[in-house]
Amino acid sequence: MSAPEEHARAEAEQQEMDEAGSEEDEGIDDMEEEEEGAEGDAERKVYVPGIEALRPGEELEMDRSAYRMYHECQTGSPCLSFDVLRDEDGDGRQEYPLSMLLCAGTQADTALKNRLLVMHMHNLHGTEKENEEEESSDEESDEEEDEDKKPQLELAMVPHYGGINRVRVTRFGQKSLAAVWSEKGQVEIFDLRPQLEAVHSSAAMTAFIQEQKEATALFSFSGHMSEGFAVDWSPKVPGRLVTGDSRKTIHVWEPCEGGASWQIDQRPFSSHSKSVEDLQWSPTEATVFASCSVDRSIRIWDIRAPPNSMLSANEAHSSDVNVISWNRSEPFLLSGGDDGLLKVWDLRQFKTGRPVANFKQHCGPITSVEWNPADSSMFAASGADDVISQWDLSVESCDAGARVDGVKDLPPQLLFLHQGQSEIKEIHWHPQMPGVMISTALSGFNVFRTISV
Repeated sequence: MSAPEEHARAEAEQQEMDEAGSEEDEGIDDMEEEEEGAEGDAERKVYVPGIEALRPGEELEMDRSAYRMYHECQTGSPCLSFDVLRDEDGDGRQEYPLSMLLCAGTQADTALKNRLLVMHMHNLHGTEKENEEEESSDEESDEEEDEDKKPQLELAMVPHYGGINRVRVTRFGQKSLAAVWSEKGQVEIFDLRPQLEAVHSSAAMTAFIQEQKEATALFSFSGHMSEGFAVDWSPKVPGRLVTGDSRKTIHVWEPCEGGASWQIDQRPFSSHSKSVEDLQWSPTEATVFASCSVDRSIRIWDIRAPPNSMLSANEAHSSDVNVISWNRSEPFLLSGGDDGLLKVWDLRQFKTGRPVANFKQHCGPITSVEWNPADSSMFAASGADDVISQWDLSVESCDAGARVDGVKDLPPQLLFLHQGQSEIKEIHWHPQMPGVMISTALSGFNVFRTISV
């Protein structure tokens, strides 16, 4: 073979080797891309509370884009319970900034440090980012704008001897009244007018602070003989109240003397065998209310036929039934228990003792439940697992729930899981602001609206 032929052959062999090496490099690049893609998928994996524990060193970060509005608030000592005071600004409010009135009671370290609070939260702006073209490039104007959007809080407090277990408010004529269950074993009624005037006027606040003294009850009742948590104002009869205690006794209160006093039944309702945990009046029947108990039952009562309940589900949950909520427009009752279950009961089928829906998403006892007042198919719940869940029963069930990045099937009715608080005690939808929710916990208050509602 001639030298030119050998040279040509050597060049051909070198070219084949180069092409083979190039293909190997492409294969390596493809493998690296696949590995990077897998790592990206791992990073995008959705964390679902109760399904997988956080690894050492991992922390959850809030995604503000999942909220239309989000604010935090501290009141010093934690509040075990609160309620929303309706204001004069109308219903259906959605334009920011928003404002709201709350009444709450503290659980302080000592009995003398407790307070009954009226809170005025205002200048509450949403979390949506403004259009980039409309944003100013001037840093000073941005700082001024941030200051303008800073949320505001006015707080009118009166000393209350003893920790406050539960607070419920109502309007009775021109008065705003708070029913307070305290660890003293008493249920007290307070007129909130001085506090409401104080949070709306700086001059009134100055006078209020100067004259501040221990809260004086408009009326009090010590007939329960022990402390309790269950209390509810009637939505049908102004001033009518029902209260229940840890000794299984329920009393109904009737207003008299224009709301200056109450007549309390001498014969209590006493079908429960253990502590009464929660009470709810029917939104449509003035004489009917529901109760739940540590004895695992839910009972329906009519005050025209004491002392025994009309209907009962004796094994409603496998352990304590902590909380109930009566749907305002449908014959449904929602319950939550120490077993972590949420159950929906159709009162037309209540005698069967079987719920029409049963959800197990929380991994701790349920601490609060409430139907959305603006949408009868939606409800929310909080648990001792530090999670608030939002649900929509109008979402049709299917053979398999939604699968999120390899996580086990989730109920299709589950809309949202809110976290960030420790030891959540109570939640309420705001009755005048669609989708807005308030929660209280050991770590303080959250005020938020999710993109799901």
